[in-house]
Amino acid sequence: MLPPIFASSRRSVAAALAASLTVAGCASARLPAPEVRESARATTVYTARLSVHFAGPRGRARATVLAAFARPDSLRIEVPGPGGARVVVVAAAGRLTAVFPGERTVFEGRSTMEDVEAVLGVALTPEEIMDLLVGVPGPRIADARVTWGERYPRRVSGRLADGTSLVVKAQAIQSPETLSASAFAAPPHPGYRAIDADEAREMWARR
Repeated sequence: MLPPIFASSRRSVAAALAASLTVAGCASARLPAPEVRESARATTVYTARLSVHFAGPRGRARATVLAAFARPDSLRIEVPGPGGARVVVVAAAGRLTAVFPGERTVFEGRSTMEDVEAVLGVALTPEEIMDLLVGVPGPRIADARVTWGERYPRRVSGRLADGTSLVVKAQAIQSPETLSASAFAAPPHPGYRAIDADEAREMWARR
């Protein structure tokens, strides 16, 4: 069973997720108590609705993104579209699958920075995305800035090595005890055409 945040958009799909949080030397609008930061960083299961805006060499994008993760390596990213799912990206056990229902295509690769960049437009690994959402810095994020809520970051911004700037706002954040394995299963895609990373990047640019 999918977590509640996905219930209204089971056919929704993902595009871009990225976040940047506190790194050494970065600024923060309001630092929470140390125990709040430690609790956030210890989160093993997380769901949220994100408002994502980024701009870089591959253009600009703004989208509502539904995100979920379960440590150590399971990640799901969706971006809803007006007619249903635009893309669903799931990563687990070293594998990554991106399903594009509108185009009836599917990309299957690895949970690497390169393959994540091909389908989401940001050069981060799934583990780095998880870390950033809960306030853990990463070496590929520069000029990071974070505004904290009571338990988790509510707004994050920063810059990747390729010059891509990121702004992520988080709402409806939850930390359930567990998520069903189905939350990290790719949507059924029988008969979908397989595409490579280059075509996935071209499809991303058209979204």
